[in-house]
Amino acid sequence: MTDPIRIAYSPCPNDTFVFDAWAHGRVPGAPALDVTFADIDVTNGMAERGELDVLKVSYAVLPWVLDEYALLPCGGALGRGCGPLVLTREPGKPADLAGRTVAVPSERSTAYLLFRLWAAAEVPGGFGEVVVLPFHEIMPAVRDGKVDAGLVIHEARFTYPDYGLSCLADMGRHWEDTTGLPIPLGAIIAKRSLGEEMLRRLADAAKASVLMAWDDPEASRPYVLAHAQEMDPAVTEQHIGLYVNEFTAGLGEAGYAAVRGLLTRAAAEGLVPPLGPGALEFAGKA
Repeated sequence: MTDPIRIAYSPCPNDTFVFDAWAHGRVPGAPALDVTFADIDVTNGMAERGELDVLKVSYAVLPWVLDEYALLPCGGALGRGCGPLVLTREPGKPADLAGRTVAVPSERSTAYLLFRLWAAAEVPGGFGEVVVLPFHEIMPAVRDGKVDAGLVIHEARFTYPDYGLSCLADMGRHWEDTTGLPIPLGAIIAKRSLGEEMLRRLADAAKASVLMAWDDPEASRPYVLAHAQEMDPAVTEQHIGLYVNEFTAGLGEAGYAAVRGLLTRAAAEGLVPPLGPGALEFAGKA
């Protein structure tokens, strides 16, 4: 028996849905998992410190970690119509954000990278102070006037009206309109030191777990709901439907183009280090 693969992903419905079959030993031949639940800001830090074997991280953190980790082609989150939103208490226009305080879930998140690229084009003079908050604290902070605006992700797309907030801008729409590419959000990475054979096994297991979740959605429901942080079941279903899609089963040409496009644009703006040649390549590309 080999030691279980140490993995960390979020308790969000898309991750628990994707990894349910694998985490519970239902994927034939897949390595056993030792699961840690952690928000994306925490897993980004884990990746930068080289902790754990497999991690769900922001695509934005890849330029800092790809020497030690390989990008797996399965299990991540890309899509269309699923980008981060900028929320405010009152309706407005992008220019209103000039000099304002904005709460973000992480300065190494893909959401923040998309926000920076959007703001460079849409907010003359630039925004003001950035405050990092756990994503579930951002909407209450905007509602209560602690910050002027908030950059939100995940199920906040569906629930922000409950907080009386307005959507100032959709980062995903801006990205899609300017590139035509899907929105890269969360990546699955694994340590290169595990070896090429194990990396292929991990990618195969991730893909099989996704396909099994689609084949029998009810099987994952207890795991999803147990970690959904009291999320309304209807919102849970919307969340999964939006973030688990064809790109979760395999990045494909469009997925890889989206990741390269985001990180190349960000590097050109000086927001991330440039990628090295072949940094995104994977022997078992799906």
